[in-house]
Amino acid sequence: MTLIHPSSVVDPSAVLHDGVEVGPFCHIGPQVEIGSGTRLISHVSIAGPTKIGEGNLFYSYGSIGQRSQDLKYTAEPTYLEIGNQNTFREFCTVNRGTLPGTKTIVGSHGNFLAYSHIAHDCVVGDHVIFSNNGTLAGHVVVEEHAIIGGLSGIHQFCRIGRHAIVGGCTKIVQDVPPYMIADGNPAEVRGVNQVGLERRGFSPEDTRALREAYRLLYRSNMNVKQACEKIAAEHSGPESIARLLEFIEASQRGIIR
Repeated sequence: MTLIHPSSVVDPSAVLHDGVEVGPFCHIGPQVEIGSGTRLISHVSIAGPTKIGEGNLFYSYGSIGQRSQDLKYTAEPTYLEIGNQNTFREFCTVNRGTLPGTKTIVGSHGNFLAYSHIAHDCVVGDHVIFSNNGTLAGHVVVEEHAIIGGLSGIHQFCRIGRHAIVGGCTKIVQDVPPYMIADGNPAEVRGVNQVGLERRGFSPEDTRALREAYRLLYRSNMNVKQACEKIAAEHSGPESIARLLEFIEASQRGIIR
C-alpha cells in the first residue's frame, strides 16, 4: 500500500510502487519511478526522469533529480538512477546528467549526510559515506566503500578509489588511489586506510602489501611509472594491489602525489 500525505503533490504519471510513503509537503514530478519501501519524510522534491530503487530514505528538503547545473545543458532528456537502501539526510541534492541520454548514477547502501551534493554525470558506488557538505562536481567517480569527509570538495572528472578516505575540508583536484587517505588543501595522500581495511576484513597480508605500495609511490625517489613497475614485480599477489595498479593506469588527471 502506498501512503501519500494530502499536502503532497504527486504527478499522475509518476510510478510509486507498493510500500512507498510520501510525507507532508513533498513534490514528485513526471517521469519519476520510486521503488517499494522508499520513504520521503517531508518537504522532498523529486524531478524526472529519475528512477529510485527500494528501501531508500529521504529526509527533509532534499532536491533529487533536478536538471544539471552545467551551463551547457539545454533541457535535453537526461537521467538519474539511484539504487537501494540509501539514506539521504537533510538538504541533499542530486542532479541529472547533462548531454542527451546521459545518467547520474548512485549505487546502493550509501549514507549521504546533510547538504551532500552529487552533481551531473557522477557515478557513485555502493556502501559509500558522504559526511556533511561533502560535494562532488560533475563527472566524478566515487568507488565502493569510499568515505568523503565533511566540507570537502571534489573537482570535475576526478576519481575517488574504493576504500579510500577523503578528510574533512579537503580540496581534491586529482585522483585519490584506492585504499588510501587523502587530506589537506592542497590534498596529500597521508597513508593507507588501515583501520578501514581491517574493518572491511582485509587480511594482514593485504595491508602489508598496500603499505609497501604506498612507500614506493609516496616515500621513494621513483616516479609513478617506476613505482608501479616495482609494485607489480614484487607485490602482485593480492587482488587489492591489482586494483590499485589498474586504477593508476586508468587515471586521466593523474593521482595525488
